[in-house]
Amino acid sequence: MTPDPPSRSTTPGSIGAIRRRAVQGYAARPLAWAVVIGALLFVAGLAVFAGLLDAVQEQDDISLADRPVLSWMLANRGPTATTVFSAITLVSGPVVLPVIVAVACLVWARVGRERWRPLVLAGAMLASTAVSLVIKDLVARPRPPIDARAFARAELTASFPSGHTIGAATLLLVAGYLVVSRGPSVARVIGWAAGAVVGILAVALSRLYLGYHFLTDVLAAVALAVAIGAVAMVVDRRHALRRRPECPRLDSNQQPTE
Repeated sequence: MTPDPPSRSTTPGSIGAIRRRAVQGYAARPLAWAVVIGALLFVAGLAVFAGLLDAVQEQDDISLADRPVLSWMLANRGPTATTVFSAITLVSGPVVLPVIVAVACLVWARVGRERWRPLVLAGAMLASTAVSLVIKDLVARPRPPIDARAFARAELTASFPSGHTIGAATLLLVAGYLVVSRGPSVARVIGWAAGAVVGILAVALSRLYLGYHFLTDVLAAVALAVAIGAVAMVVDRRHALRRRPECPRLDSNQQPTE
């Protein structure tokens, strides 16, 4: 009687076998994998930001789309969309968003009876604000013309990168990660990713539509938020893994009892 052929899930090159090896490899060295993934995201975010900064300073590549995008937004501006995007830009601005984050962190710490994750979120938001302000001062890129804005009011900071966008993107990426990472599932990861994309796009579009930023400003802000989120992820994983109880090890000299 011939043995049954191995199933697809057990053959060495099958998807199931590859998935099992990946899970086993991650389980064996979770912190190393977290550092590798975080480093890749950090480098990717900085690389994209560096490319955008070079394009802005050299006035070439993707920065050539800044004026056409601004002109298109201005030509297609309407009262309803202006009202909606004004509300979005107000909520994601430097007055309202810090209050939302502070209240959320305090409620999270009190109701959830934990300090670590609220502190990570607050730290990431402070870092995003500091990074944005420093780069704005260093690059000193002028804002779009005041007559292109939906509301003719002066802005106190430079244009590159978008402070609204980096703040909203950091909040959605870091807060989502801190929640999903404690009970990950495919559905929760997809929901987090979809919500983050929609939220970031809404804030970025509001800044473009209202004429306060160029396209490269909001793209650079998202790239920086990814880098900041990567650092927050590694810091949180290191903390979580250090606090995780270790499985008891069996002494090699100890004989198992019957």
